[in-house]
Amino acid sequence: MTYPETLNYLFSQLPMYQREGKAAYKANLDNTILLDNYLGNPHKYFKTIHIGGTNGKGSSSHMMASILQEAGYKVGLYTSPHLKDFRERIKINGHEISEEFVCHFVEKHRTIFENWNLSFFEWTVGLCFDYFRSENVDIAIIEVGLGGRLDSTNIISPIACLITNIGLDHQQFLGDTKQKIAREKAGIIKPHTPIVISETQPEVSEIFIRKAKEVESPICFADQVIKMTYKSDLKGAYQLNNQKGVTALLPTIINQGISVSNQNIKTGLFKVGINTGLKGRWQTLQSNPLIICDTAHNNEGLGYVIEQLKETPKNKLHLVLGFVNDKKIKEILNLFPKDAQYYLCQPKIPRALTVSELTRIADEIGLHYQSFSKVSQALFTAKSKAAENDLIFVGGSTFVVAEVV
Repeated sequence: MTYPETLNYLFSQLPMYQREGKAAYKANLDNTILLDNYLGNPHKYFKTIHIGGTNGKGSSSHMMASILQEAGYKVGLYTSPHLKDFRERIKINGHEISEEFVCHFVEKHRTIFENWNLSFFEWTVGLCFDYFRSENVDIAIIEVGLGGRLDSTNIISPIACLITNIGLDHQQFLGDTKQKIAREKAGIIKPHTPIVISETQPEVSEIFIRKAKEVESPICFADQVIKMTYKSDLKGAYQLNNQKGVTALLPTIINQGISVSNQNIKTGLFKVGINTGLKGRWQTLQSNPLIICDTAHNNEGLGYVIEQLKETPKNKLHLVLGFVNDKKIKEILNLFPKDAQYYLCQPKIPRALTVSELTRIADEIGLHYQSFSKVSQALFTAKSKAAENDLIFVGGSTFVVAEVV
């Protein structure tokens, strides 16, 4: 199969959470363990760092990868979802996995994996670990896909773990309170393995402390010990919390033989985008008018973004927004300022919230909006309406941002 044919096979014929939602979710690790054993346990051939949480785990993963690249290591980076190309999920020192490797892996294992009814995510985790082993990476940064305890990545034995912010997201899988979600996230805490928590959130902190004590793992809350921050090319104010989590994690891996200097940290944080190719985090797309996009998509993440929107100089605010259909959209829209001009749209995925439903909710709230069936149409209209000193924000969903970056 060609690369496009291979992607079509993966996306169309296999369950994929990002496209289908709950139907693709598997609440156990049975298939992942079966897959890993079949492949010869590839994750055991390199060191790993496991990063989970609700908001910030992707940015934190890229920060850590950038720092370790500056330290001279061959660094694997596994994240999800992708914005433009599937290969963004699997990188080594900022370079995406080759199309040829993806095609060969799928063709080689297709018959056996079909018999096991593997999900898209299980396929991808197997591909990632097999690729990192074949390329002899020194260390891999592994971002949790969904939750933690039952996530397919949770078969690794990392040298350290990081958990970022805890918020209400994916409640249909992880629970309807922050406490229940935190317990699922805490599932990545391994015996005798250092764990860093990026933010002290009083309502969930004790859950992490109790879990760490249970498995005899040292625990640290980054915001309690890290006071200094570094300049970074990731400009969102919310990135400061992520940066503190990453810098607090570094001593735990240095103690295990990973050599990182202060200059590596400084340069790595300043060149995250250059080193890793990260996009969509408070990313400036254009000036005059200023256009910014961000992949934040739940109450907590969007709360940080909205605070920064308030602080960003502008005459008028234009919001290009679209969402998936498993969020509490009325709660989310109520976070945004009522005096902005809205351009409501529908991303091109099966899980998208229909623009008709989105406008119905907007009418209930009393927003001033125009509606569009396509993200591109919404952004085009916003650009035509905005004055030079206005601000256009594009977001609400990773999939909206994916169509504009």
